[in-house]
Order: sequence, then structure tokens, then C-alpha cells
Amino acid sequence: MASPSRRLQTKPVITCFKSVLLIYTFIFWITGVILLAVGIWGKVSLENYFSLLNEKATNVPFVLIGTGTVIILLGTFGCFATCRASAWMLKLYAMFLTLIFLVELVAAIVGFVFRHEIKNSFKNNYEKAVKQYNATGDYRSDAVDKIQSMLHCCGVTNYRDWKDTNYYSEKGFPESCCKLEDCSPQRDADKVNNEGCFIMVMTIIESEMGVIAGISFGVACFQLIGIFLAYCLSRAITNNQYEIV
Repeated sequence: MASPSRRLQTKPVITCFKSVLLIYTFIFWITGVILLAVGIWGKVSLENYFSLLNEKATNVPFVLIGTGTVIILLGTFGCFATCRASAWMLKLYAMFLTLIFLVELVAAIVGFVFRHEIKNSFKNNYEKAVKQYNATGDYRSDAVDKIQSMLHCCGVTNYRDWKDTNYYSEKGFPESCCKLEDCSPQRDADKVNNEGCFIMVMTIIESEMGVIAGISFGVACFQLIGIFLAYCLSRAITNNQYEIV
């Protein structure tokens, strides 16, 4: 057993570790709340956009909701383990953080490897949604309208994509393609947005890739900090036989 003087010397060190780990765990818990909120918002507001990728993409909001819930529960567990100064609970906390770090790493690698497949999937589904556009409340047609209105674009590659659709031959261009309130097939060059939506969406995504990569790297490093703190506190408690007074 460690001498009383050594135990007194290690108490400030362990207290410092506990304080920093509690701050980390609180921030970690907040990220879980944010992910949960984003997942719920995505389910309510962005489901149409995910549907333009593929069938599985519609599960993305549920993945965010599930991940946020897990992080909230894990953050609560980490706070409890830190306050209790339980060595085995802290080791378990560090193990869970390691698992989350590995999952994030694998997800980042998969996203990078399959980025071209994701791009092609969006293009194919957007092209299909344009050709089958009916403006009657269909969720994909609604997604097309929202994207075209928001980005001031028209069609997949340009407004000419609409000339192969039944909707164009019957009613002309949809309102979301028009620069003004309405437009006519006979005067499309003047009243229709010329730039294609696919190019604009991909340009925006590619321009933000650096930001996304930086955020992903920062989140991964943040996980490593938690793993390090939990492991160090657990080791200090075990080696010095620290007791809560």
C-alpha cells in the first residue's frame, strides 16, 4: 500500500484528472444532444433529400438519432464513473470511447472509398425523379422542387433535361425551374435557370469536403483525449489506491 504522504501528493493530481475528465464528458454529452437534435430535424425536414440518394439513405436520420442517444447514455455513465472514481468503470468508459472512435474511423474510410458511388447514386436518382416528376405531392418530386428552388437550378445537368419528361410536354417547366413566377416552353432560355442541379450540389459538397474532413479529424482527436484521460485516471486510482474522502 502506498504511504500516506504519497497518497496526499497524488490526491491533487487525481482531482485535476477528475475535473478535466468531467469537463470532457460534459462536452461529449452535449455532442450527443446535438446529434439527437440533428437526427430528429433530418427526419422531419430532410427526408426527401435522403430519398434521392438510395433506399438505405433514408435511414441516416435514425442512425444519427441512435448515435446521439448512445453518446448521451455513455456520457452519463462516464460522468458517474468519474464522480465515483471507480477504476473498473473508468476502464469500461475508455473501452466504449475506443469503440466509438473505431466506428467513426471506419465510417470515414467507407465514406471516402465509396464517395464516387454516392455521387453516381445521387445523379441517377435525381435524373429518375426529374423524368418521373408529376407535381402531385410525390416525395421525390417535392425534393426536386425544393432543391431547384433553393439552388436556383433546373434539371440534372441543365434545363434541357426536362424536355424528355411528360410533365414538360403537358405543362412546361415546373415553377421551381423558373427565374420568374412562371415560364413557358417556348421562352425557356429567358425564364428558366440554365445551370443543372447535380453540378451545383456536387460543387457545394466538394467545396465543403475540407471542412467536413477537418471536423471529422477534430472529433476523432477529441475521442482520443477522452480515452487518454479515462485511462490515466483509472491507472492513477489503481496504482496509488486512491480513496474518496
